Amino acid sequence: MLLSGLTGGQVFGLFLVFLVIVVVASMIKIVPQAHAYVIERLGTYQATWSVGFHMKLPIIDKVAQRISLKEQVVDFAPQPVITKDNVTMRIDTVVFFQITDPKLFAYGVEKPIMAIENLTATTLRNIIGDLELDETLTSREIINTKMRSTLDVATDPWGIKINRVELKNIIPPAAIQDAMEKQMKAERERREQILIAEGEKKSAVLRAEGQKESIILAAEAEKQSAILRAEAVKEATIRKAEGEAEAIIAVQKANADGIRFLNESAPAQGVLTLKSLEAFAKAADGKATKLIIPSEIASIAGLASSLTEIADVKQGNQDKQ
Repeated sequence: MLLSGLTGGQVFGLFLVFLVIVVVASMIKIVPQAHAYVIERLGTYQATWSVGFHMKLPIIDKVAQRISLKEQVVDFAPQPVITKDNVTMRIDTVVFFQITDPKLFAYGVEKPIMAIENLTATTLRNIIGDLELDETLTSREIINTKMRSTLDVATDPWGIKINRVELKNIIPPAAIQDAMEKQMKAERERREQILIAEGEKKSAVLRAEGQKESIILAAEAEKQSAILRAEAVKEATIRKAEGEAEAIIAVQKANADGIRFLNESAPAQGVLTLKSLEAFAKAADGKATKLIIPSEIASIAGLASSLTEIADVKQGNQDKQ
């Protein structure tokens, strides 16, 4: 309907304009981030386009491959391998790689991913063939390092860099798994017995140390108690001695005061004689069987007896009157 009013020349002109637009649009190419385009001209390599705006010649140039420069991960299926001690197991690997040269990747090898898988399988068999079963199970890091180094060197001509290689699963035969489980169970039981024995040993040691410390503390307490008792006895003895000394001093002081008083009062000879007799009486105290009295004191005693009799006679006369 829209073209029915146009002449043949106008329709042809519109067709040419449309064709030009299509051709120009096909010439414009925009390469996204982290990608690269390999361009061929008439079937031969022309250039590698990086990120940005590009234009190619129509019909002559074409985009041979669109290549991602991001790090890629490939998880390969489990591969059967044989260890040095003739144990067959299955191991699956994960390879992390990145394309560093788009041209070498495009023209270096046919089907690069398949080539990496086969190279990984052969490299893994070579490494595991030099290890025994126990070494294989405990040497994952060593195996990963060797595989990464070998694959990186082999894939360098393909424009591929191997960043990491990881052993995802190591699957030994069922009989080996059963034996390993029994071994692990026996090892766990052995460790349990060792822990129980060590616990009992530590408990016995702690009890012995506790008894030892208790005996030491008891002896120390007894020692302190004996020291305190000795100090108490010593202090009591000292106080008793001090008390006796003070009593002796007090007696001597009283005697000295008495003597001084007698000296100051100038007693008569008769008084002194009577005091002497009282002293002899106290000395005898009814217990002596023999008492020697000096002659001077005896005469004085006779005089005292006479005086006593005279006093008694006078007293009797007074009573009669």
